Amino acid sequence: MTAVQNQSPPVKLRGHRGPSVITRLLESRRLGWAGLAIGLLAPFLTATPYALNVMTSAAIFVMLAVGLNIVVGYCGLLDLGFAAFLAVGAYTGGILATRLNVPLLATVPVVVVVTVVAGVVIGGPTLRLRSDYLAIVTLGFGEIIRIVANNLDITGGPSGIYGIPGLLGDTLFDPVVFYYTTVVIVSVAVLFAARLGRSRIGRAWRFVREDEDAAEASGVNTYRVKLAAYVAGAVWGGLSGVLFSAQLSAVSPASFTFLQSALVLMAVVLGGMGSTRGVVVGAVVISLLPELLRDLADYRFFVFGMLLIVVMLLRPQGLWPHRARDPDETAARSTPGVPATALSAKEDK
Repeated sequence: MTAVQNQSPPVKLRGHRGPSVITRLLESRRLGWAGLAIGLLAPFLTATPYALNVMTSAAIFVMLAVGLNIVVGYCGLLDLGFAAFLAVGAYTGGILATRLNVPLLATVPVVVVVTVVAGVVIGGPTLRLRSDYLAIVTLGFGEIIRIVANNLDITGGPSGIYGIPGLLGDTLFDPVVFYYTTVVIVSVAVLFAARLGRSRIGRAWRFVREDEDAAEASGVNTYRVKLAAYVAGAVWGGLSGVLFSAQLSAVSPASFTFLQSALVLMAVVLGGMGSTRGVVVGAVVISLLPELLRDLADYRFFVFGMLLIVVMLLRPQGLWPHRARDPDETAARSTPGVPATALSAKEDK
């Protein structure tokens, strides 16, 4: 009799039809490999210098957007000066490569250290602010970096730095080889960012994004968590700057204006904040769409803006938003005695 009373009542799952075919397809991990395959096969369709330059720029832009997604999408920190870290990475790699006459790849450790220091210096005093105040301060720091680069002799002033070698010296000046190298590096960066978002620190970032006060009351050191997100985004931005300087073999302050930061933020919002796959799609759209509309001449940016407005109205959550775990599924997983097969079973109402 006692054994019968101690038994917990069976958990009754609510009627649930399960995810649709489209949802399962969009959540499939094979899509990442499909996207990588498309990127690797693209030069076989068109390998003109112009096409390779556009595709390489799109790949670098993807890495830059994924870095900003760590700051904005994962942690909810509005950064309007992210191009500053692109400039820090590009100028650091360019100065070291030209002064020491070494390949850009050899400057990557120094670039990582410098961008981490820049992230701490910029994020340290500013991340105690929130919302609009944080956005204004980051916008100011972005402009400060550009103005400083415009007035220093070591950065070449308004003319910038020219004659920057390739990643491995002159061996990677071939557009096809550099494109494939960029695709591989960006793919690793995207994969690592996605893994980082599903890690313990990634869950802390999302907790801070949803409710910073509740996260702090739960024992999360919100300041350190936000600083970690800001520094991680800075590293991604700095490494993007190395690829950027290797592609152009020259950098100047005109490449790091507020418009660049706004375009990267637009890619994150358009794709879906917090969704790595969505951000990749958004970055590709933002980088390639103006080139596809080039035949419209002076009207291409007008059409580009109108298309973005239409997409935002039709898909305010983004092209590929982040899909949170089903609460019923989460509750069932945490309840003992519920078989795993019951979670995915389809029950007709």
